[in-house]
Amino acid sequence: MSWTITRTPFDHPDAGGLRRAQRVELDARYGSDDHEPGTPPSAADVPVFLVARADDGRPIACGGLRPLADTVLGPATVEVKRMYVSPEARGSGVATAVLRALEDAARDLGTRCIVLETGILQPDAIRFYEREGYESIPPFGSYVGSAESVCFARDV
Repeated sequence: MSWTITRTPFDHPDAGGLRRAQRVELDARYGSDDHEPGTPPSAADVPVFLVARADDGRPIACGGLRPLADTVLGPATVEVKRMYVSPEARGSGVATAVLRALEDAARDLGTRCIVLETGILQPDAIRFYEREGYESIPPFGSYVGSAESVCFARDV
């Protein structure tokens, strides 16, 4: 499978469709209650959102970056938000390609550190981030105290 990755507005229909598919999967794992602490990401606070599309134009993966306010993590930190790969594209390498493109975009923003949160019921995501060089960190921001959160960071 081959793909192209393009910067796409967070509120674009393709981006919205991938985020809805992600929500369905997360609801199946964690229940349909709101399972994300803190303020949900939006077009107003996610300046970088990438969508990978298959050669036929189908959106197959996505991910975004949300700058964080100065915190204990430092002033130049962004959080990966809504990283998702559709089931038919998993194992194709597109997740790594989207993550690397997000890291490039983070550097372009002047970021020194990328952080992210995933859940305890997402072992594939945990293995993926560890394999890609992300290190486990204590929960940050709105994830502090969340028993379902697993957080990671990587310098870029």
